[in-house]
Amino acid sequence: MSASAPAAPAVSADSHALEESKFQIYVQIAMLLAVITGIEIVTVYLPFAVPILFTILVVFSAVKFLFVIFFFMHLRWDRPLCTILFFIGLILGGGTMWALLRLFGAQSSVPLSSAMLEPVRIVAAA
Repeated sequence: MSASAPAAPAVSADSHALEESKFQIYVQIAMLLAVITGIEIVTVYLPFAVPILFTILVVFSAVKFLFVIFFFMHLRWDRPLCTILFFIGLILGGGTMWALLRLFGAQSSVPLSSAMLEPVRIVAAA
């Protein structure tokens, strides 16, 4: 009786090339994210109006966020259901955060006046 040794898994050249191309994509995206971050830092020191500066920074941050979630979190290669579930959670979390900020924002944290701190006096009708 001769026992046959289990065959080593064959690694094709195509799968190796695919892994190498994914690695190259990750490196390129990391470089792109670094460039966008540099542009954001330079933009802060340029003499833009505050609304324009805010808009530019939000757009750059959104672009960086989308690159990170689609490539580094592998949402690009996942099933569509996983991507949909991710965005549902993102929308629910963002909506909850927005609601809490509106509920407990600056207008809600104004100190009470002294008139509001005095106890209410009930006057009986005669």
